[in-house]
Amino acid sequence: MLSAYTGSSVRAAESPLLEAGLGDELMQRAAHGLAQAAAGELSATGGTYGRSVVVLAGSGNNGGDALYAGARLQQRGTGTTAVLTSERVHAPALAAFCAAGGRVVALSDSTLDSAAARVSAADLILDGILGTGGVGGLRGLAAALIERVNARGTVGTVVACDVPSGVNADTGEATGHLLSADLTITFGALKSGLLIGAGARAAGRVATIDIGLGETLPEPDLYSLEPADFRHLYAQPQPADHKYSRGVLGIAAGSAMYPGAAVLATGAALATGVGMIRFLGPERVTALINTVHPEVVCSQGSVSDSHVQAWLVGPGATEDPGQRQRAREAISSGLPTIVDAGALPLLPDTVGAHVILTPHAGELAALFERRGDAVDRTAIEADPAGFARRAAQATGATVLLKGYTTVVAASTGETFVQANATPWLATAGSGDTLAGILGALVATHAANATNNDAGSLPGVPPPARWAVLAAAGALLHGLAGRRAAKRGPIVVSGLPRHIGRVIHDLLQDPPSTQPQ
Repeated sequence: MLSAYTGSSVRAAESPLLEAGLGDELMQRAAHGLAQAAAGELSATGGTYGRSVVVLAGSGNNGGDALYAGARLQQRGTGTTAVLTSERVHAPALAAFCAAGGRVVALSDSTLDSAAARVSAADLILDGILGTGGVGGLRGLAAALIERVNARGTVGTVVACDVPSGVNADTGEATGHLLSADLTITFGALKSGLLIGAGARAAGRVATIDIGLGETLPEPDLYSLEPADFRHLYAQPQPADHKYSRGVLGIAAGSAMYPGAAVLATGAALATGVGMIRFLGPERVTALINTVHPEVVCSQGSVSDSHVQAWLVGPGATEDPGQRQRAREAISSGLPTIVDAGALPLLPDTVGAHVILTPHAGELAALFERRGDAVDRTAIEADPAGFARRAAQATGATVLLKGYTTVVAASTGETFVQANATPWLATAGSGDTLAGILGALVATHAANATNNDAGSLPGVPPPARWAVLAAAGALLHGLAGRRAAKRGPIVVSGLPRHIGRVIHDLLQDPPSTQPQ
């Protein structure tokens, strides 16, 4: 499991070391790791000797890291130019860069166009304009430079120093012009903003360089499950198991207008591995489920008559009065319940953490509005972790906020971010399959509640177990989507056949499925 930290918490962790006079040593460690990574990128495309490198150096320590790294690359045979985006730069680092033979260009109105041309023509760019303390995006000549570089189109390999300049290290929010990275080398600890939203899109691949912060780091701001975590969370069938001990999931989904949502959610739950599904729905939807999934036990009865360990309500439910009533009963049943789509407006004022909400940004904005809290969808998309936490604290529920990166927030504050998905999953029905996966994982966990290996991870407190399971569902959904997308566009009705294969791979030791 990955742990991520806010920029301010990492800076606070550095403070004792800086006070002890270790500032230059920390910078040299960072520069060494950055130079090694940059050299590796160049070696993968023809070696370092004679290659052109541009260092974009701002006024902060990131600029110093980048200049020291540029000096090391110059010593390895590259032709390295530093473009200084500020009149103030780290003086010792600049001196080391010049001593190594690097060229220096001070950015000004008169050098702006030529600097942009130099950046665009470089084999590799080290982005050290802004670091974790940069808020509000690039400004002035630095913004104009990146605007011109982006307008020119293709650039060489971009390696960002700590965070891509203009990305908020805490929230992932990005303002103004960005130079998207192919690789981000972050120092001391993974930054939260590299896992979320625009920051995740701009960061490219991310690697963390240990600079010796160690025990000075506080509690993480965010977590992210890795493939190796999944087998600790998935309740595998045991020799003594039967269909009831493996978990019974109740599903109340679908309507005359959207019968397919029920089919998709049910199919995904079956593929995830659950002992039994009891389906409640309108006659037409029930007939369809019977035809497509004959292993499902269907009825038009009530929630109270159904013997299940967990519920999934809402996919495709719309305004169907019977389904709305079933959703209300399930939410108030005290059983773990996935609340999706059409059931979200039925949420009471407060619920427990065992109720998992699965809104996208628009549905979450509507949830806030119903509670008298006007929030714009774009604000949620800019700070998904912040708003997911806010919703979890307001409702008491576990909140899974769908998006480019999926954020899962527990009401106790623990927050998970999963960036395993593919953009090909942005298609109708994808959310229904995620809901089905979640329902199956929660039902099997509830049936195996006495099994300490199901739904627990070292370092994660028990109140957050529902958030952990929801994050595991997002991980599985994303990896299944990636597997399906290897052949091009995804047809969501075909996703279940990939779910089982991904589970098989994830249960290996080590797992053979890796996010790509």
